[in-house]
Amino acid sequence: MNTKPFPSGLSENAVMITRVADRQWHALDEDLVVGRGHAEHRPDGRLFVSIDAWHDAIFDRLAEAMLTELPAPLYTVVDEADVELTAGWRRAGFTIRRREWEYVVPTDPRVTGLEAVLPPSGVTIVPAGRADESLLRAVDRAIRDEVEATVGWPSMPAEVIPRPEGDTVVDPSKYAVAAAPDRYLGLIRVVRVKRPRIGLVAVRAGDQRRGIARALLAHALVALHHSGCAAAWTEVHESNQAASALFEGIGARPMSSNLELVR
Repeated sequence: MNTKPFPSGLSENAVMITRVADRQWHALDEDLVVGRGHAEHRPDGRLFVSIDAWHDAIFDRLAEAMLTELPAPLYTVVDEADVELTAGWRRAGFTIRRREWEYVVPTDPRVTGLEAVLPPSGVTIVPAGRADESLLRAVDRAIRDEVEATVGWPSMPAEVIPRPEGDTVVDPSKYAVAAAPDRYLGLIRVVRVKRPRIGLVAVRAGDQRRGIARALLAHALVALHHSGCAAAWTEVHESNQAASALFEGIGARPMSSNLELVR
């Protein structure tokens, strides 16, 4: 364990910054935990850090201890409305890398206007859990190669950046796809944990502007509506005007924004 004395004035004893496990730190005022720091690798291989502390001074000392021991670059994500937390990471030398808007998306087709939306001629929607895994991975790779060749992965949500081993389809059962007779043209991923979340909607470059993304979205939202979910959530990078237009066009509302910071 590593400990550092911290004369915080919170008690007669010094607060100690202690590494309690691999990539985990505590700030202790006697036996009371007054702050925690944690670091973990995301699936894409990047190292993300988080700190929960009672006071700015404790935050700063936890950050100092963590940054001394962790390799750069380091990343963190904060709610942009949390001004104090954002300021703490800025004091630690972090800068804004990206901003994403979080949208709440209605599922009722009478609200979204998607009740009559069908895929274009020759295209069918294969529901989640029924996609051919090899064709799914093929369209996923093709779309990601197209993104890398154009806007690049820094503009994409953190969770869809390619993993080190190159596999980005973690759970094929979460994907519905738009299928042509010989290949898949697009995909949508919906994950349900605490609330349904649309993690990705994407179409091959040569098949865009045909209404495929809209048809995939209509399919996914209707399925959620029938299962009793009144709304879903999604994040959109601030520069992705096409995605913003797609969601706002069906009544989705931006509710908050998240910042990804890097040091």
